[in-house]
Amino acid sequence: MTLTLTSHEDTVVLPPIISDDDVSSDPEVWDVIIVGGGVAGSALAYAQAKDGRRVLLLERDLSQPDRIVGELLQPGGYLMLKRLGLESCVDGIDSIKVYGYALFKNGKQAVVHYPIEGYSPDVAGRSFHHGRFIQKLRGAAAGCPSVTVRQGLVKRLVNDKGGEWQEGEVVTGVVYRHLPTGADKAPVDRSAQAHLTIVCDGMYSNLRKHLSTPKIIHPSFFVGLLLHNCKLPVPNHGHVVLAKPSPILFYPISSTEVRCLVDVPGEKLPADLPAYLRATVAPEVPEPLRDAFLAALERPEAIRSMQNKLMPAAPLHQPGALLLGDAFNMRHPLTGGGMTVALSDCSLLADMLRPLPSLGDALATAQRTADFYTRRKPLSATINTLANALYRVFCFTGDPAQEEMRQACFDYLALGGVCSAGPISLLSGLNPRPSVLVRHFFMVALFGVGRLLLPRPSLRGVYMAIAVLAVACRIIFPIIVAEGLRAVFLPALAPKPVVTVTPSGTVKRSTSLGVLASS
Repeated sequence: MTLTLTSHEDTVVLPPIISDDDVSSDPEVWDVIIVGGGVAGSALAYAQAKDGRRVLLLERDLSQPDRIVGELLQPGGYLMLKRLGLESCVDGIDSIKVYGYALFKNGKQAVVHYPIEGYSPDVAGRSFHHGRFIQKLRGAAAGCPSVTVRQGLVKRLVNDKGGEWQEGEVVTGVVYRHLPTGADKAPVDRSAQAHLTIVCDGMYSNLRKHLSTPKIIHPSFFVGLLLHNCKLPVPNHGHVVLAKPSPILFYPISSTEVRCLVDVPGEKLPADLPAYLRATVAPEVPEPLRDAFLAALERPEAIRSMQNKLMPAAPLHQPGALLLGDAFNMRHPLTGGGMTVALSDCSLLADMLRPLPSLGDALATAQRTADFYTRRKPLSATINTLANALYRVFCFTGDPAQEEMRQACFDYLALGGVCSAGPISLLSGLNPRPSVLVRHFFMVALFGVGRLLLPRPSLRGVYMAIAVLAVACRIIFPIIVAEGLRAVFLPALAPKPVVTVTPSGTVKRSTSLGVLASS
């Protein structure tokens, strides 16, 4: 499918994907129904089509989305994109190659680079307008003959009798409000059946509660500004300012635009947001970027915000259905790891389903999807833990021990060599190993401790050293526990659901620890 770029109010808008509203050729049972045409949904639809599956991709709005996050794809995410055969989706949208980060704190600067030596020349991070990337992914999926892309809002899951799905039954499809294009076409409710229904309808998912036990935390907001014709101090790098009270990000999203994301802690935004940005944030912005930042504030209508969400994966395995993407699992967007996790999940799931000659065997398919939840954990938990821990470290709280940890992190990364290569290999998604994460996290803490105790320890130094270690433990251990200790470090020992589908279409689910649910 050829996509033509057209300019609209300084934004490149790609044509909407055409909704296939002809239901006469729909099969009685699809191989896969995918709810949501974002990063995960579009990529997985393409992957399943390449494996010979008939796919119905349902998206409530096929026009180009406009968001202030999902604009930085880490190198590990780009590798997953290549593995799926979708690397061309970053071409033709004025995307920018990103090779690392510049860090700023108290007037000092450190530059760290992605460890991409040994990879092909195209491997790097990519930054872009989120909506353009999504339209390219949707276009790739729509270009597959076995994918039907349709504009529709999914209302509920259904069972094998066409009724509303209940706990203990096999999910066999969805009921959706078909939203055909064209002023003369009225919405109509339809049902569709599939051997496997995959829900990836984003952070505001209305189906999540049926397939998981979500515990959502709202640590902060991102306030987004768009800086025009702004020259970054270090080209082709993301810029992270360890500001007070929390980090500020700058990164290019086109050849002429830089995105600024200001983290604002708490569950409510200041009443006068422009005044807050001028008085509290602007003095923290590095001098080379401050004028462009202040210029962006002259357009208050262009100040946008989004509430950040943290949600560890807590799936309820329901045979016939699966959760993916932000509907399933969210971490703080500070490190830009969300799309890497989503694309990795798509690649892993496609690999696990590929050997099945048909998804019509409910038991065999359910066993694969149950195992998927465990096999994804080491990579996803590493990226999630790193994002949430770094956010906690980078925030200024006024606690002296916390500030020592914050300064130690900056100075440790500034050392370069193995001190920066290890953490950046984690952040980039190129080496997402839990053991490497924990080792470097405590190396940062011990680096801070060493500075407090050398050249000779004092009582205050010993007290602060203990306090720094306590801060490190308070940050990292709750995050790891939330992700699941065994699933992260010893996935082979984590309890796996054992699924039995009875002749009546009901489900028994148990683990090695005993029965979880039965019907």
